[in-house]
Amino acid sequence: MAGALWMVLAALSFGLMGVFVKLASASLGTVALVFWRTLFAVLLLGGIAVLRRQRFATPQLKRHLQRGLIGYLSLLAYFYAISHLPLATAVTLNYTSPLFLALLSLLLLRERLSRTALLALGLGFAGVALLLRPTFADTGFVAGLIGLSSGFLAGWSYLHVRELGQAGEAEWRTVFYFALISTVGGGLLLLGQPWQPLTADNLPWVLGLGVTATVAQLSMTRAYKVGRKLLVANLSYLTVLFSSLFGMLLWHHVLDMAQLMAMGLIIVSGILAGRR
Repeated sequence: MAGALWMVLAALSFGLMGVFVKLASASLGTVALVFWRTLFAVLLLGGIAVLRRQRFATPQLKRHLQRGLIGYLSLLAYFYAISHLPLATAVTLNYTSPLFLALLSLLLLRERLSRTALLALGLGFAGVALLLRPTFADTGFVAGLIGLSSGFLAGWSYLHVRELGQAGEAEWRTVFYFALISTVGGGLLLLGQPWQPLTADNLPWVLGLGVTATVAQLSMTRAYKVGRKLLVANLSYLTVLFSSLFGMLLWHHVLDMAQLMAMGLIIVSGILAGRR
């Protein structure tokens, strides 16, 4: 029961994170948003590690670099999609990551997929096609593709996370190095752009983004630690529900029946893919 409650909190926090990203995107670009989000995590996790006298040195630096770069690109694509698409659409496209993880496991690791996993892939990509059909018909064509790429890159990133876990790497170092690499990358990209300062108007949204993202990560980690993994993984899709509600309340994003069916297919396929 405790694990389920922690995942509900994580899903709610991830949904709120999307709200803050969308609000802050009115005055800050995608690169700046990702920079401030990951810098918050670096300072928090790094500070806790120093207080606990934990070691930052790791023999898995190459894997951290690979995971960090792919994860950073995924986060850029995700924040861009949130800024340019209805919140629920962007979140659902990002949640195709279990499908791409299963597909990449087949293509790169030569893992054999069960019939359930193959069914999940079929249902999931049918849902993606249905969800993106109206998006491709209007000016959201590029944003839709970028949103889908965030799910692909996230699934690829999870392959490296799994490798780091199998190599015995501490979870906090995996998250810390991802945030550090993303912050450094974002800082370098910001050098080539006009400076976008934090102001009294956007500072609350940036702080909200940092806090909700941190609460979401910590709650999700706790949920998987104390709860039943399958139940917890299934409950993670509540983020899509919360995002839909926030989108309707704040931006009047009304989902039609085809979009609801598409989101349902993607959620079911993700749950099935997690059981492979």
